[in-house]
Amino acid sequence: MIIVDPPPFRVYLMRHARSTWAEPGGRDFDRSLDDHGYAEAELVSARAADRMQRPDLVLSSTARRCRQTAEAVQRAFGEDTEMLFVDELYNGSLETYLAVLAGQKQAGALMLIGHNPTLEEVLESMIGPDRLAATIPSGYPTAGLAALEHGGTVMAASGTWLLKDFLTA
Repeated sequence: MIIVDPPPFRVYLMRHARSTWAEPGGRDFDRSLDDHGYAEAELVSARAADRMQRPDLVLSSTARRCRQTAEAVQRAFGEDTEMLFVDELYNGSLETYLAVLAGQKQAGALMLIGHNPTLEEVLESMIGPDRLAATIPSGYPTAGLAALEHGGTVMAASGTWLLKDFLTA
C-alpha cells in the first residue's frame, strides 16, 4: 500500500456534490450537478473558507460533477486557488488516489475532489475503520469534506492522520 507521508501536512477530501442521473445514452462522466448539488457545493465550500481550511492546491477528477464542485471551491477561496484536473481520479482505485496524494510534495495543504467509494476508502486508510464508522456511519455524503492533519513525522498503517473536521451541507 502507498503511504501518504508529509508533505502535505493537511489534506482535504471532498466528494463531489449531488448530481443528476445520466441521460439515456449519456455517459456517467458527463453527469452534472443538480440544483441541490450546486447548493451543497457552495455551502460546504463557504463553510470551509469560514473555518480557514484553505488548500494550496486543489486536485479534482475530470468528471463534470467534480469540476463543478471544484468551481464552487474556487469561488469560495478566490480565483488564485490553484486547480489541477486529473483524469486518473475518475474511476481511480484506492492506490491511484493515494499515489496522487503522495506525489504532491510542494503543497502544504491539498484538497482532493473525487468519487465514492474510493474517497471513503482513502479516508479509512488514513484514519482507520473505527474512526471512519464513527464519523460517517451512513457512508461518505455528497459534498462531504474531511479535513485531516498529519499528527507526526512517520505514518503507520492507519496513520498518524487526525480527522480535524468533517463538513456537510
